[in-house]
Amino acid sequence: MKCYVGIDLGSTTTKAVIVDENGQTMGHGITNSRSNYDTASRVAQMEATISTRLTLFRQALDSIEELQGNITELLEDLERYFRLELFLEQLDDLHKTSLKSARDLSVFSGGEDLTEALEEIFKQLSSTLELLFAPGAKRKSDFFRDLAGSAYMQVGESVARQLGLSFDTLLNIYDKSIIEVENRPPADNLDDKFIRALDRVLKQSGLSEEMVRKQIQSALDEEIDASYIVGTGYGRVRLPFPKEHIRSEILCHGLGAHLMYPGTRTVLDIGGQDTKGIQVDENGIVANFQMNDRCAAGCGRYLGYIADEMNMGLHELGPMAMKSTRSVRINSTCTVFAGAELRDRLALGEKREDIVAGLHRAIILRAMSIISRSGGVSDEFTFTGGVAKNEAAVKELRKLVVENYGDVTINIDPESIYTGALGAAEFARRAGTENTTPTERLQ
Repeated sequence: MKCYVGIDLGSTTTKAVIVDENGQTMGHGITNSRSNYDTASRVAQMEATISTRLTLFRQALDSIEELQGNITELLEDLERYFRLELFLEQLDDLHKTSLKSARDLSVFSGGEDLTEALEEIFKQLSSTLELLFAPGAKRKSDFFRDLAGSAYMQVGESVARQLGLSFDTLLNIYDKSIIEVENRPPADNLDDKFIRALDRVLKQSGLSEEMVRKQIQSALDEEIDASYIVGTGYGRVRLPFPKEHIRSEILCHGLGAHLMYPGTRTVLDIGGQDTKGIQVDENGIVANFQMNDRCAAGCGRYLGYIADEMNMGLHELGPMAMKSTRSVRINSTCTVFAGAELRDRLALGEKREDIVAGLHRAIILRAMSIISRSGGVSDEFTFTGGVAKNEAAVKELRKLVVENYGDVTINIDPESIYTGALGAAEFARRAGTENTTPTERLQ
Protein backbone atom coordinates (compact mmCIF):
# COMPACT_ATOMS: atom_id res chain seq x y z
CA MET A 1 0.00 0.00 0.00
CA LYS A 2 1.45 3.33 -1.05
CA CYS A 3 1.02 5.89 1.72
CA TYR A 4 2.14 9.34 2.83
CA VAL A 5 3.34 10.42 6.26
CA GLY A 6 3.14 13.69 8.17
CA ILE A 7 5.17 14.19 11.36
CA ASP A 8 4.57 17.06 13.78
CA LEU A 9 7.50 17.47 16.18
CA GLY A 10 6.09 19.43 19.11
CA SER A 11 7.83 20.62 22.24
CA THR A 12 6.15 18.00 24.42
CA THR A 13 4.76 15.39 22.02
CA THR A 14 5.58 14.21 18.51
CA LYS A 15 2.67 13.13 16.32
CA ALA A 16 2.49 11.22 13.04
CA VAL A 17 -0.36 10.61 10.59
CA ILE A 18 -0.44 8.18 7.65
CA VAL A 19 -2.83 8.75 4.73
CA ASP A 20 -3.40 6.65 1.62
CA GLU A 21 -3.35 7.78 -2.02
CA ASN A 22 -6.91 9.12 -1.70
CA GLY A 23 -6.08 11.20 1.38
CA GLN A 24 -7.94 8.83 3.71
CA THR A 25 -6.40 8.69 7.19
CA MET A 26 -5.16 5.16 7.83
CA GLY A 27 -3.41 5.60 11.17
CA HIS A 28 -1.93 8.03 13.66
CA GLY A 29 0.63 7.81 16.46
CA ILE A 30 2.02 9.91 19.28
CA THR A 31 5.03 9.79 21.59
CA ASN A 32 6.67 12.15 24.06
CA SER A 33 9.30 14.36 22.42
CA ARG A 34 12.92 13.77 23.39
CA SER A 35 16.26 15.50 22.98
CA ASN A 36 16.90 12.88 20.28
CA TYR A 37 14.54 14.08 17.55
CA ASP A 38 15.46 11.26 15.19
CA THR A 39 14.11 8.76 17.71
CA ALA A 40 11.00 10.82 18.51
CA SER A 41 10.01 11.04 14.85
CA ARG A 42 10.80 7.35 14.29
CA VAL A 43 8.70 6.24 17.26
CA ALA A 44 5.77 8.46 16.24
CA GLN A 45 5.91 6.98 12.74
CA MET A 46 6.10 3.49 14.22
CA GLU A 47 3.00 4.21 16.29
CA ALA A 48 1.18 5.47 13.19
CA THR A 49 2.23 2.30 11.36
CA ILE A 50 0.80 0.17 14.19
CA SER A 51 -2.45 2.13 13.96
CA THR A 52 -2.48 1.60 10.18
CA ARG A 53 -2.00 -2.14 10.66
CA LEU A 54 -5.05 -2.18 12.94
CA THR A 55 -7.04 -0.38 10.26
CA LEU A 56 -5.96 -3.00 7.71
CA PHE A 57 -6.90 -5.77 10.17
CA ARG A 58 -10.39 -4.31 10.51
CA GLN A 59 -10.82 -4.14 6.75
CA ALA A 60 -9.65 -7.78 6.40
CA LEU A 61 -11.89 -9.08 9.21
CA ASP A 62 -14.98 -7.36 7.81
CA SER A 63 -15.27 -10.26 5.34
CA ILE A 64 -15.83 -12.85 8.10
CA GLU A 65 -19.56 -13.12 8.67
CA GLU A 66 -19.37 -14.78 12.08
CA LEU A 67 -17.27 -11.89 13.40
CA GLN A 68 -19.83 -9.18 12.66
CA GLY A 69 -20.54 -7.32 15.87
CA ASN A 70 -17.38 -8.66 17.55
CA ILE A 71 -14.63 -7.10 15.42
CA THR A 72 -14.14 -4.04 17.64
CA GLU A 73 -13.75 -6.17 20.77
CA LEU A 74 -11.37 -8.57 19.00
CA LEU A 75 -9.18 -5.68 17.75
CA GLU A 76 -9.15 -4.04 21.18
CA ASP A 77 -7.93 -7.31 22.70
CA LEU A 78 -5.37 -7.71 19.94
CA GLU A 79 -4.00 -4.20 20.43
CA ARG A 80 -3.92 -4.60 24.22
CA TYR A 81 -1.83 -7.78 24.06
CA PHE A 82 0.36 -6.25 21.35
CA ARG A 83 1.00 -3.24 23.60
CA LEU A 84 1.85 -5.61 26.41
CA GLU A 85 4.45 -7.29 24.18
CA LEU A 86 6.00 -3.91 23.39
CA PHE A 87 5.91 -2.83 27.01
CA LEU A 88 7.53 -5.98 28.38
CA GLU A 89 10.30 -5.70 25.80
CA GLN A 90 11.04 -2.13 26.91
CA LEU A 91 10.81 -3.12 30.58
CA ASP A 92 13.36 -5.88 29.99
CA ASP A 93 15.61 -3.36 28.25
CA LEU A 94 15.23 -0.97 31.19
CA HIS A 95 16.05 -3.81 33.60
CA LYS A 96 19.30 -4.70 31.80
CA THR A 97 20.27 -1.05 31.33
CA SER A 98 19.67 -0.30 35.02
CA LEU A 99 21.88 -3.22 36.07
CA LYS A 100 24.66 -1.91 33.83
CA SER A 101 24.24 1.61 35.22
CA ALA A 102 24.41 0.21 38.76
CA ARG A 103 27.61 -1.71 38.00
CA ASP A 104 29.18 1.41 36.46
CA LEU A 105 28.17 3.46 39.50
CA SER A 106 29.57 0.89 41.94
CA VAL A 107 32.91 0.77 40.13
CA PHE A 108 33.11 4.55 39.90
CA SER A 109 32.15 5.30 43.51
CA GLY A 110 33.48 2.18 45.18
CA GLY A 111 30.00 1.80 46.63
CA GLU A 112 27.75 -1.14 47.37
CA ASP A 113 26.36 -3.63 44.92
CA LEU A 114 22.82 -2.57 44.02
CA THR A 115 22.00 -5.66 41.98
CA GLU A 116 19.82 -7.28 44.65
CA ALA A 117 17.69 -4.17 45.00
CA LEU A 118 17.21 -3.76 41.25
CA GLU A 119 16.36 -7.44 40.75
CA GLU A 120 13.66 -7.15 43.42
CA ILE A 121 12.33 -3.88 41.96
CA PHE A 122 11.97 -5.28 38.44
CA LYS A 123 10.51 -8.54 39.70
CA GLN A 124 7.71 -6.55 41.34
CA LEU A 125 7.39 -4.16 38.39
CA SER A 126 6.89 -6.98 35.91
CA SER A 127 3.91 -8.44 37.76
CA THR A 128 2.45 -5.06 38.76
CA LEU A 129 2.66 -3.37 35.38
CA GLU A 130 1.36 -6.36 33.43
CA LEU A 131 -1.96 -5.83 35.23
CA LEU A 132 -2.26 -2.44 33.48
CA PHE A 133 -2.91 -4.35 30.26
CA ALA A 134 -5.60 -6.63 31.67
CA PRO A 135 -9.13 -6.36 30.20
CA GLY A 136 -10.88 -3.27 31.56
CA ALA A 137 -7.74 -1.84 33.19
CA LYS A 138 -7.36 1.95 33.06
CA ARG A 139 -3.99 3.56 32.38
CA LYS A 140 -3.31 7.23 33.13
CA SER A 141 -0.80 7.30 30.28
CA ASP A 142 0.27 5.14 27.35
CA PHE A 143 3.86 6.39 27.42
CA PHE A 144 6.36 3.85 28.72
CA ARG A 145 8.31 6.45 30.70
CA ASP A 146 5.19 7.56 32.62
CA LEU A 147 4.02 4.04 33.48
CA ALA A 148 7.44 2.66 34.38
CA GLY A 149 8.55 5.79 36.26
CA SER A 150 5.49 5.98 38.50
CA ALA A 151 5.72 2.29 39.46
CA TYR A 152 9.52 2.41 39.90
CA MET A 153 9.14 5.31 42.36
CA GLN A 154 6.66 3.40 44.53
CA VAL A 155 8.38 0.02 44.45
CA GLY A 156 11.91 1.45 44.61
CA GLU A 157 11.23 3.46 47.75
CA SER A 158 9.86 0.40 49.51
CA VAL A 159 12.76 -1.85 48.44
CA ALA A 160 15.34 0.78 49.42
CA ARG A 161 13.82 1.01 52.89
CA GLN A 162 13.77 -2.78 53.31
CA LEU A 163 17.42 -3.19 52.27
CA GLY A 164 18.70 -0.06 54.01
CA LEU A 165 19.79 1.59 50.75
CA SER A 166 19.62 5.15 49.51
CA PHE A 167 16.49 5.66 47.40
CA ASP A 168 18.15 8.67 45.73
CA THR A 169 20.82 6.34 44.35
CA LEU A 170 18.19 4.00 42.90
CA LEU A 171 16.37 7.01 41.45
CA ASN A 172 19.56 8.28 39.81
CA ILE A 173 20.05 4.87 38.20
CA TYR A 174 16.51 5.02 36.80
CA ASP A 175 16.91 8.59 35.50
CA LYS A 176 20.09 7.66 33.65
CA SER A 177 18.73 4.38 32.30
CA ILE A 178 15.34 5.60 31.08
CA ILE A 179 17.01 8.16 28.81
CA GLU A 180 19.08 5.41 27.19
CA VAL A 181 16.06 3.14 26.74
CA GLU A 182 13.85 5.91 25.33
CA ASN A 183 16.49 6.93 22.81
CA ARG A 184 17.13 3.40 21.65
CA PRO A 185 15.75 2.72 18.15
CA PRO A 186 12.40 0.88 18.32
CA ALA A 187 12.33 -2.83 17.57
CA ASP A 188 11.53 -3.90 14.01
CA ASN A 189 9.77 -7.22 14.66
CA LEU A 190 6.29 -5.71 15.06
CA ASP A 191 4.63 -8.42 12.96
CA ASP A 192 5.92 -11.13 15.32
CA LYS A 193 4.40 -9.26 18.26
CA PHE A 194 1.05 -9.05 16.49
CA ILE A 195 1.14 -12.83 15.89
CA ARG A 196 1.94 -13.56 19.55
CA ALA A 197 -0.83 -11.19 20.61
CA LEU A 198 -3.22 -12.95 18.22
CA ASP A 199 -2.32 -16.30 19.81
CA ARG A 200 -3.53 -14.96 23.16
CA VAL A 201 -6.73 -13.55 21.69
CA LEU A 202 -7.68 -16.73 19.84
CA LYS A 203 -6.90 -18.89 22.86
CA GLN A 204 -9.56 -17.14 24.91
CA SER A 205 -12.09 -16.21 22.21
CA GLY A 206 -13.29 -19.54 20.76
CA LEU A 207 -13.43 -17.99 17.27
CA SER A 208 -12.65 -19.75 14.00
CA GLU A 209 -8.88 -19.75 14.36
CA GLU A 210 -8.02 -20.70 10.79
CA MET A 211 -10.12 -17.98 9.16
CA VAL A 212 -9.03 -15.20 11.54
CA ARG A 213 -5.35 -16.11 11.16
CA LYS A 214 -5.68 -16.14 7.38
CA GLN A 215 -7.20 -12.66 7.26
CA ILE A 216 -4.75 -11.18 9.79
CA GLN A 217 -1.81 -12.67 7.92
CA SER A 218 -3.07 -11.26 4.63
CA ALA A 219 -3.17 -7.79 6.24
CA LEU A 220 0.35 -8.29 7.64
CA ASP A 221 1.58 -9.29 4.19
CA GLU A 222 0.49 -5.93 2.78
CA GLU A 223 3.54 -3.69 2.78
CA ILE A 224 3.07 -0.15 4.13
CA ASP A 225 5.20 1.87 1.71
CA ALA A 226 5.89 5.40 2.98
CA SER A 227 6.33 7.10 -0.41
CA TYR A 228 6.80 10.65 0.89
CA ILE A 229 7.23 12.20 4.35
CA VAL A 230 6.70 15.83 5.38
CA GLY A 231 7.70 17.22 8.77
CA THR A 232 6.40 20.22 10.68
CA GLY A 233 6.03 21.53 14.22
CA TYR A 234 7.91 23.48 16.85
CA GLY A 235 11.06 21.38 16.35
CA ARG A 236 10.77 20.94 12.58
CA VAL A 237 14.24 22.35 11.87
CA ARG A 238 15.70 19.45 13.85
CA LEU A 239 13.80 16.76 11.97
CA PRO A 240 16.06 14.43 9.95
CA PHE A 241 14.47 15.46 6.63
CA PRO A 242 15.68 17.41 3.60
CA LYS A 243 14.56 21.06 3.49
CA GLU A 244 11.97 20.38 0.77
CA HIS A 245 10.23 17.92 3.13
CA ILE A 246 9.59 20.59 5.80
CA ARG A 247 6.46 22.78 6.03
CA SER A 248 5.63 25.47 8.57
CA GLU A 249 3.24 24.53 11.35
CA ILE A 250 0.98 27.47 10.39
CA LEU A 251 0.41 25.98 6.94
CA CYS A 252 -0.02 22.44 8.30
CA HIS A 253 -2.49 23.39 11.04
CA GLY A 254 -4.49 25.51 8.61
CA LEU A 255 -4.71 22.71 6.06
CA GLY A 256 -5.25 20.03 8.71
CA ALA A 257 -8.17 21.95 10.23
CA HIS A 258 -9.65 22.39 6.73
CA LEU A 259 -9.41 18.63 6.10
CA MET A 260 -11.17 17.88 9.39
CA TYR A 261 -13.82 20.58 8.87
CA PRO A 262 -13.95 21.96 5.30
CA GLY A 263 -16.01 24.97 6.44
CA THR A 264 -13.22 26.19 8.73
CA ARG A 265 -12.23 29.84 8.37
CA THR A 266 -10.53 30.52 11.74
CA VAL A 267 -8.18 28.16 13.56
CA LEU A 268 -6.87 28.40 17.11
CA ASP A 269 -4.02 26.08 18.01
CA ILE A 270 -2.65 26.02 21.56
CA GLY A 271 0.43 23.84 21.74
CA GLY A 272 3.12 23.29 24.31
CA GLN A 273 5.20 26.36 23.49
CA ASP A 274 3.08 28.56 21.27
CA THR A 275 -0.44 29.75 20.47
CA LYS A 276 -1.49 30.41 16.89
CA GLY A 277 -4.48 32.25 15.48
CA ILE A 278 -4.88 31.35 11.79
CA GLN A 279 -7.29 32.55 9.09
CA VAL A 280 -7.80 30.21 6.11
CA ASP A 281 -9.76 30.43 2.87
CA GLU A 282 -12.19 27.90 1.40
CA ASN A 283 -9.27 25.71 0.25
CA GLY A 284 -7.48 25.65 3.60
CA ILE A 285 -4.79 28.06 2.42
CA VAL A 286 -3.55 30.48 5.11
CA ALA A 287 -4.70 34.06 4.54
CA ASN A 288 -3.38 35.57 7.78
CA PHE A 289 -2.02 34.51 11.17
CA GLN A 290 -0.65 35.71 14.49
CA MET A 291 1.20 33.85 17.23
CA ASN A 292 2.91 34.51 20.53
CA ASP A 293 6.45 35.60 19.83
CA ARG A 294 8.30 35.79 23.14
CA CYS A 295 7.63 32.91 25.52
CA ALA A 296 5.36 29.98 26.36
CA ALA A 297 3.04 32.09 28.54
CA GLY A 298 -0.48 30.74 28.38
CA CYS A 299 0.47 27.59 26.45
CA GLY A 300 0.57 23.91 27.33
CA ARG A 301 3.89 24.29 29.17
CA TYR A 302 2.24 26.83 31.44
CA LEU A 303 -0.49 24.36 32.39
CA GLY A 304 2.17 21.70 32.96
CA TYR A 305 4.01 24.01 35.34
CA ILE A 306 0.81 24.77 37.26
CA ALA A 307 0.08 21.04 37.55
CA ASP A 308 3.58 20.46 38.96
CA GLU A 309 3.15 23.31 41.46
CA MET A 310 -0.11 21.77 42.67
CA ASN A 311 1.33 18.25 42.70
CA MET A 312 -1.28 17.08 40.21
CA GLY A 313 -1.31 15.37 36.85
CA LEU A 314 -1.83 17.64 33.84
CA HIS A 315 -4.95 15.65 32.95
CA GLU A 316 -6.47 16.52 36.35
CA LEU A 317 -6.48 20.32 35.88
CA GLY A 318 -9.49 20.49 33.57
CA PRO A 319 -11.81 18.35 35.75
CA MET A 320 -10.77 20.33 38.84
CA ALA A 321 -11.53 23.66 37.12
CA MET A 322 -14.95 22.36 36.11
CA LYS A 323 -15.85 22.09 39.81
CA SER A 324 -15.36 25.84 40.31
CA THR A 325 -18.22 28.03 41.40
CA ARG A 326 -16.28 31.31 41.07
CA SER A 327 -13.43 32.08 38.71
CA VAL A 328 -10.54 33.89 40.39
CA ARG A 329 -8.98 36.72 38.37
CA ILE A 330 -5.41 35.84 37.44
CA ASN A 331 -3.20 38.81 36.62
CA SER A 332 -0.45 37.07 34.66
CA THR A 333 0.02 34.04 32.44
CA CYS A 334 3.79 34.30 32.79
CA THR A 335 5.18 30.87 33.63
CA VAL A 336 7.98 32.42 35.72
CA PHE A 337 5.55 34.20 38.07
CA ALA A 338 2.77 31.58 37.98
CA GLY A 339 4.04 29.66 41.01
CA ALA A 340 4.28 32.78 43.17
CA GLU A 341 0.80 34.00 42.23
CA LEU A 342 -0.63 30.53 42.80
CA ARG A 343 0.87 30.36 46.30
CA ASP A 344 -0.36 33.89 47.09
CA ARG A 345 -3.90 32.97 46.09
CA LEU A 346 -3.84 29.83 48.19
CA ALA A 347 -2.50 31.82 51.16
CA LEU A 348 -5.45 34.21 50.79
CA GLY A 349 -7.80 31.28 51.22
CA GLU A 350 -8.96 30.94 47.63
CA LYS A 351 -10.20 27.48 46.63
CA ARG A 352 -7.92 25.42 44.40
CA GLU A 353 -10.65 24.77 41.84
CA ASP A 354 -11.46 28.51 41.60
CA ILE A 355 -7.79 29.37 41.07
CA VAL A 356 -7.41 26.73 38.38
CA ALA A 357 -10.58 27.97 36.66
CA GLY A 358 -9.12 31.48 36.68
CA LEU A 359 -5.91 30.18 35.15
CA HIS A 360 -7.85 28.56 32.30
CA ARG A 361 -9.77 31.79 31.65
CA ALA A 362 -6.51 33.77 31.59
CA ILE A 363 -5.05 31.38 29.00
CA ILE A 364 -8.09 31.63 26.72
CA LEU A 365 -8.25 35.44 27.10
CA ARG A 366 -4.66 35.59 25.87
CA ALA A 367 -5.50 33.25 22.99
CA MET A 368 -8.50 35.41 22.04
CA SER A 369 -6.21 38.44 21.87
CA ILE A 370 -3.96 36.59 19.41
CA ILE A 371 -6.98 35.57 17.31
CA SER A 372 -8.21 39.16 17.31
CA ARG A 373 -4.89 40.36 15.90
CA SER A 374 -5.10 37.72 13.16
CA GLY A 375 -8.50 39.00 11.99
CA GLY A 376 -11.00 37.80 14.59
CA VAL A 377 -13.27 34.77 14.59
CA SER A 378 -15.17 33.78 11.46
CA ASP A 379 -17.71 30.99 11.09
CA GLU A 380 -16.57 28.16 11.22
CA PHE A 381 -14.03 28.19 14.06
CA THR A 382 -11.81 25.16 14.75
CA PHE A 383 -9.84 24.64 17.99
CA THR A 384 -6.79 22.35 17.69
CA GLY A 385 -3.79 21.24 19.75
CA GLY A 386 -3.42 19.37 23.02
CA VAL A 387 -5.22 22.04 25.07
CA ALA A 388 -8.36 21.45 22.96
CA LYS A 389 -8.80 18.22 24.97
CA ASN A 390 -9.03 20.24 28.21
CA GLU A 391 -12.74 20.62 29.04
CA ALA A 392 -12.23 23.74 31.17
CA ALA A 393 -10.33 25.49 28.37
CA VAL A 394 -13.08 24.56 25.90
CA LYS A 395 -15.75 25.87 28.27
CA GLU A 396 -14.02 29.27 28.57
CA LEU A 397 -13.41 29.40 24.82
CA ARG A 398 -17.08 28.81 23.97
CA LYS A 399 -18.11 31.49 26.47
CA LEU A 400 -15.68 34.12 25.15
CA VAL A 401 -16.41 33.42 21.49
CA VAL A 402 -20.15 33.94 22.08
CA GLU A 403 -19.47 37.12 24.10
CA ASN A 404 -17.27 38.64 21.40
CA TYR A 405 -18.44 37.17 18.11
CA GLY A 406 -21.92 35.78 18.65
CA ASP A 407 -23.24 32.39 17.57
CA VAL A 408 -20.32 30.80 15.71
CA THR A 409 -19.90 27.10 14.86
CA ILE A 410 -17.03 25.77 17.00
CA ASN A 411 -15.37 22.53 15.88
CA ILE A 412 -13.29 20.42 18.24
CA ASP A 413 -12.23 17.04 16.88
CA PRO A 414 -11.40 14.24 19.35
CA GLU A 415 -8.15 13.81 17.40
CA SER A 416 -7.37 17.54 17.36
CA ILE A 417 -3.83 16.95 18.60
CA TYR A 418 -3.03 15.36 15.21
CA THR A 419 -4.17 18.37 13.14
CA GLY A 420 -0.65 19.55 12.24
CA ALA A 421 0.50 16.04 11.35
CA LEU A 422 -2.61 15.55 9.20
CA GLY A 423 -1.85 18.74 7.28
CA ALA A 424 1.75 17.59 6.83
CA ALA A 425 0.55 14.20 5.55
CA GLU A 426 -1.65 15.92 2.97
CA PHE A 427 1.29 18.04 1.84
CA ALA A 428 3.24 14.79 1.48
CA ARG A 429 0.44 13.24 -0.56
CA ARG A 430 0.27 16.24 -2.86
CA ALA A 431 4.04 16.26 -3.34
CA GLY A 432 4.18 12.53 -3.93
CA THR A 433 1.30 12.03 -6.36
CA GLU A 434 1.14 12.82 -10.03
CA ASN A 435 -2.49 13.89 -10.19
CA THR A 436 -1.97 17.28 -8.53
CA THR A 437 -0.88 20.47 -10.20
CA PRO A 438 2.51 22.05 -9.38
CA THR A 439 0.67 24.86 -7.53
CA GLU A 440 -1.28 22.37 -5.37
CA ARG A 441 1.90 20.44 -4.55
CA LEU A 442 3.64 23.60 -3.30
CA GLN A 443 0.75 25.02 -1.27
